[in-house]
Amino acid sequence: MEARDTKPKYQIPDAYEMNTSFNSFRRTPDEPTGATAQQLNSSFLTKLESFVRRTIDVLVSFFGLLLLSPLFIYIALKLKKDSPGPVFYRGPRAGKAGKTFGILKFRTMYETEHSYNGSRITAAGDERVTPFGKFLRDAKLNELPQLWNVLVGDMSLVGPRPEDPTIAARWDPAVRDLILSIRPGITSPASVLYRDEEKILGLNTDPYQQYFQSVLPSKLRLDQLYVRNRNLLTDIDVIFWTAIALLPQLRNRSIKETTLFWGPFATFASRYLSWFVIDTLVAFTAAALSEAIFRTTLPLNLGAPTAILVALLFGLLFSLINALLGLNRVTWSRAAAGDAFTLAISTALTTGLLVLLKINFLADQILPVGTIITTGILSFMGFVFVRYRERLITGAATRWIRARDTAKTIAERVVIIGAGDNGEMALWMLNRPNIARAFTVVGILDDDPRKQGTTINGIPVIGTTDMLWDTIPGRSNASQGDSTPERSTFRERGSIKDWDLGLLVYTIHNIHPIRRMRLIQQAHRTGIRTVVLPDLISQLAHPDLPTLLDNHPLDTPLTPTEMGAALHHLSALAQQGDLTGVQSLADQLINLLPPEDEDFSV
Repeated sequence: MEARDTKPKYQIPDAYEMNTSFNSFRRTPDEPTGATAQQLNSSFLTKLESFVRRTIDVLVSFFGLLLLSPLFIYIALKLKKDSPGPVFYRGPRAGKAGKTFGILKFRTMYETEHSYNGSRITAAGDERVTPFGKFLRDAKLNELPQLWNVLVGDMSLVGPRPEDPTIAARWDPAVRDLILSIRPGITSPASVLYRDEEKILGLNTDPYQQYFQSVLPSKLRLDQLYVRNRNLLTDIDVIFWTAIALLPQLRNRSIKETTLFWGPFATFASRYLSWFVIDTLVAFTAAALSEAIFRTTLPLNLGAPTAILVALLFGLLFSLINALLGLNRVTWSRAAAGDAFTLAISTALTTGLLVLLKINFLADQILPVGTIITTGILSFMGFVFVRYRERLITGAATRWIRARDTAKTIAERVVIIGAGDNGEMALWMLNRPNIARAFTVVGILDDDPRKQGTTINGIPVIGTTDMLWDTIPGRSNASQGDSTPERSTFRERGSIKDWDLGLLVYTIHNIHPIRRMRLIQQAHRTGIRTVVLPDLISQLAHPDLPTLLDNHPLDTPLTPTEMGAALHHLSALAQQGDLTGVQSLADQLINLLPPEDEDFSV
């Protein structure tokens, strides 16, 4: 039973306050963190999933109403006996796109004026609730009539719980648009975690304030997570956890929030079932290729049934061994190269078991051992490809793009300044699949003569940092004092402007701070967009700067790397507005500057 709102209004936190870091459960890395309703429902796959979900809603709600009709009749008779009034309660709720609909529940309150005029928030011990109504609310049986709302399309089995329109109107607009972009549901992750909401509110002297300041913001955060990350598997998980939460023996069990968005069914499907299907198809293809190879020298004809049997055995054994070795827990889109070695061990064990099965149970002419071994080798190649496909394809595409003159029409060309550890980190980031689509690294600038003319991770070192100054109009080589053979030789490659770049990534930090500053300034003067990679490595090497300065000999200058860490710390203090800290640190550093033994005049 709901009632008119007579309590004072409380401010609901806005979307920023309710933001969360759990917005990357999707399998693809390109999922937007603030997707709108239109974006969420634009793709064909999303529309297909919506159709399947609606079909399931109709079938489950129809047969649920049919099978539960005896229970409905029993509850109706008990309600009539318990207190006078209607069997059902129909209250206004905010539905999809903000459309108001009437939610259907079994009546749980006395049919009095006080019930209608009281608070819209119901807490434990509310005197408006009838004895039988309390039982219905505790067992959540009062929600069963909402199967009718599901059948007619007002609601779904799983979705954010529908809220009173007057309360929904107070939500932050961005939050409201997102949550109301889908049908509300009978159950949701928030419903499972707050299954004892009435007891929680009953512990507070002001349940209304407790709801708006504590419970509602958390439920809205959970609802946003659900909308962004929902799929059919997560819906099954939510239904599973709802059933667990309703069982008297298990309802007090603590349920982790993350398992509601990626629970046992989604985990099994993603880690075991999907890879079993993929690996079985790979093994079947490998068995067919192995047969084709051996048929060139032997009168061999496995036939489709035998090939399917071999593939199923290979896929099953391979999946079991992968689970034992922990390979099912690897996120293969970001797997380490060493995981391929464990994959090889798993494939070898699987192949060995199949060989033993063949020797003990099959005649030699049916399935030669060589065929099984060849199938294992080909399967391993396939297993590696399907797991490392993004990196393999991206790497091949990057090399192909780099080798073509038309590369500039495909992705923005990038040069990395510095071939050290930070440079390798920048190269790794730019080669990530979601970034490599927009950028292609065409070269590296480094002043180490030994690196000139070499390649680093497949990227050529195209010259020194002198190429930055070549872009200044009217500046001659002589004015730069570059009389050394190395610098003259590499200037023959041309200036940075000749490379038609869209981005410079500066990564050098283990040099004199003044030279570092001037290199960064000159990179900006080229007119090419310049990004400075933070010196994470030196920060990790010297994380405790105060201790470093306290223990550093007064007569020994800081190394360039140490000075870089010090300047980073100085910049952080300045950004925090700690002028006293800036002055104190500057006084310590003034006597520890490394000597500037080069002419950096511009």
